[in-house]
Amino acid sequence: MILQPMSIKRVCLSVFAAAALGLLARPAMSEVRLSHRGRAQARIVLAAGASETERYAAGELALFLHIVTGASFPVVEGPGQPGGRLLVGLAAAQAAGLDPALSGLAAEEIVVRSIGHDLVLVGGSPRGTLYAVYTFLEDVVGCRWWTGTASRMPWRPSLSVANIALRFKPPLEYREPYWSVAFDPVWAARNKANGTRAGGDALRGGRQVYEGFVHTFYTLIPPEKYFASHPEWFSEIDGRRTPENAQLCLTNEDMRRELVNNLKERLRANPAATIASVSQNDCFGRCTCPQCRAVDEEEGGPAGSLLRFVNAVAADIELEFPNLAIDTLAYQYTRQPPRLVRPRPSVIVRLCSIECSFAKPLDDPRNKTFFDDLDGWSKIADRLYIWDYTTNFSHYIQPHPNYGVLAPNIRLFVRHNVRGVFEQGAYQSWGSEMAELRAWMLAKLLWDPRLDEDTLRDEFLAGYYGPAAGAMEAYLEGLEEALAKAGDALGCYSPPDAEFLSFETLARSWKLLEAARRKARRSTEYGRRVKQASLPVGYAVITSWEALRDEARRTGARWPWAETRDELLAWFLDAARSENVTMISEWQTLADWAAKGGQRK
Repeated sequence: MILQPMSIKRVCLSVFAAAALGLLARPAMSEVRLSHRGRAQARIVLAAGASETERYAAGELALFLHIVTGASFPVVEGPGQPGGRLLVGLAAAQAAGLDPALSGLAAEEIVVRSIGHDLVLVGGSPRGTLYAVYTFLEDVVGCRWWTGTASRMPWRPSLSVANIALRFKPPLEYREPYWSVAFDPVWAARNKANGTRAGGDALRGGRQVYEGFVHTFYTLIPPEKYFASHPEWFSEIDGRRTPENAQLCLTNEDMRRELVNNLKERLRANPAATIASVSQNDCFGRCTCPQCRAVDEEEGGPAGSLLRFVNAVAADIELEFPNLAIDTLAYQYTRQPPRLVRPRPSVIVRLCSIECSFAKPLDDPRNKTFFDDLDGWSKIADRLYIWDYTTNFSHYIQPHPNYGVLAPNIRLFVRHNVRGVFEQGAYQSWGSEMAELRAWMLAKLLWDPRLDEDTLRDEFLAGYYGPAAGAMEAYLEGLEEALAKAGDALGCYSPPDAEFLSFETLARSWKLLEAARRKARRSTEYGRRVKQASLPVGYAVITSWEALRDEARRTGARWPWAETRDELLAWFLDAARSENVTMISEWQTLADWAAKGGQRK
């Protein structure tokens, strides 16, 4: 029996739990015996015409089964004799005469199924079979890839599996945990992220490819080329045409035709592109000429003229590029959906949550306006994407306890028929606050939003921090409790003097981190990871040194850090540099911050 998607989590967990208890090694009527006492009992089978990605998937399966069991698994071209076959790819399964009904799988839909004494691992092209292999290795064998350099592999010299019947289609077609730690294509493929940067390379089935990622108006119509001869192509603001902090005049047909020509040239030079961005600049300054103003009044807001324009561009582009999607933003002044116009089927609308509070989920009353816009767009857009924010751009390393909203927000998006999610994090530098935890959890939840976030967090902390996991969990919980008590908004540009970053919170956090360092002292690697995780509290103390010193004197509290700011700053810089931290915020390098004595620009 092939189980429907809602059954996958339960089956995966029960199979994995059985493996953890040693039950899967016992004989069963339809078991697939993989290894016995470090000797392979199965072979990996490919079709003669297997794709490059399917061959890579077979290699990954052989590699990690070898690491787990100690056995060497041959990779052969099939079909071979029944029994003990791990059939990788639809063609291999069909050549073996196993379940030809598996054809017609949707893109990235996966099947992991035992049939007799064989195991079928297949998926929709181009990445589905690879994802089926990784799902088997994760959910059944127990492999985990925390980062590109940190993983967990169980040791099971004797390994058998029985009665597996998993079928799953991910609800999101585009999944991007946009954190530096997620940009490794090997890690991204293993964790089933398929975005523009957090996605696999060609060998691993590729990724979504944008032509122009975002804010492309001036990329497609550069003011330095066009403004002098065509000022009417640019925003009219207060009765004057200007290219400064402005947009395009979206009702100007001549401009639109030139933009289409320029975009076509770029697409011809980028044949791998699956999505092209035609999106507003990263500023306000919309056009208020009589024509644009009339459209916006009719549509109930500026999203009206934008979407009419993008629809017209998409209609022109479709003739030459029928499989391409055009992506635009619902961002700041265009966030509210229009009254009349609807996106064409080939148009992706990416709704942005930049103004929101991330102390609470996005369906919390404090985020009502965003929720209303999400609800409105979900009713009119066939392909609705989200641009969400999961870091503090002003202070990448500052404590930012939004861990508890990641899963509820993703589930909210999926409930509203969202088809792609971009989770923007600290994308410029390593060493940002809890980057590894967020990137891994986001990847897991974007693939399967039904997974339990508490289980994921506990699992990551145990795997990544080892004996220090309990203290690290207490540290994170303390930050979350302080935020809830203070009632701070926690935006993506939160200040260093936020109420929840009080002396009491920071001192208690430092104490817990010291406990974590003691527990990790016997492991150089665990110790290094805890030291990196201590940087955010050190940073918060450095940036608010005088206020915290005054509070400690006033209350008579013990000062737990170095006695001078310079001493703590020296510790911070040494630790940050050892972790290859290069950016302290979205616009300031660590080197510049250090040269200014730990002060912002």
